[in-house]
Amino acid sequence: MRKKGISGLIKKGILFTIAFLMATSFLLPIILTISNSFMQESEITANYGTVFESLTEDDSATSWYEDERKPKKSPYVSESANLKLIPDMVTFRQYFTVLLQSPDYLLKFWNSVILVVPIVAGQIFVALAAAYCFTRFRSVKKDILFFVYVILMLMPYQVSLVPNFLVAKWLGIINTKAAVILPGVFSTFSVFLLTKFMRRIPTGLIEAAQLDGATEWQIFTRICVPLCKSAVASTAILVFIDYWNMVEQPLILLSDQDSFPLSVFLAQINNGEVGIAFAVAVVYMIPTILIYLYGEEYLIDGISYSGGIKG
Repeated sequence: MRKKGISGLIKKGILFTIAFLMATSFLLPIILTISNSFMQESEITANYGTVFESLTEDDSATSWYEDERKPKKSPYVSESANLKLIPDMVTFRQYFTVLLQSPDYLLKFWNSVILVVPIVAGQIFVALAAAYCFTRFRSVKKDILFFVYVILMLMPYQVSLVPNFLVAKWLGIINTKAAVILPGVFSTFSVFLLTKFMRRIPTGLIEAAQLDGATEWQIFTRICVPLCKSAVASTAILVFIDYWNMVEQPLILLSDQDSFPLSVFLAQINNGEVGIAFAVAVVYMIPTILIYLYGEEYLIDGISYSGGIKG
């Protein structure tokens, strides 16, 4: 018994160590981004100058090998970066620039909000209606249609970029926010998730409501939607995180850079302003972190829920 107890403690210690190392590896980039956003530009350059060093126009790919007798410049990093968790001197200059001095960063931030919030709200509304139809009015044709939904969900979004572009051009909404919002509203992921969840609702509840004279709208709004509360919350969190980080859709469907979200704009602010890039990245992470912390319970409950009603 004593040996078993010792072996059990050793296994727990090994598992705890592995979990701690994995959690640290996942959180380290976020911690470094936050801490480096408070560093001075000179300190950031000293620590990461070789990483963020970019080629000038004179150092183009064609000029590297024009004369083999000259030393060739390489775009790769030749020195290792100095990762620091604690800055030598804390400064808020980057945040002052991002939040007060330069309006471009906040404009891109609100572009992200304007694009993502309608997508989340519209996708949840469409998914609830479609999931209710797939659950209540089942037939062979609807099952085939639901299977098509699953196939579309498994396909990467890049496959549908060209059809989305052609449809948006045909509708005359290219280079408008509607060209990004409409395909997002009718995404298949939420329909699949809410349908699988709604089919777990006991049929006895719906039959009892029908015996009491409830209409389909009353069954939908007073039984199905309240019971799917955790699934709706978890789906909304996942959809928000997915579209908050979108890059391909705005690049293809929007040509006006003033309409780009912050996710696209982040890749354009590293040249010469690394400290600003860290500060903007922190501001960009705040909504997703807050939403996850607030809805963590709903997210876990919605994904791991195995029954129609909690006992």
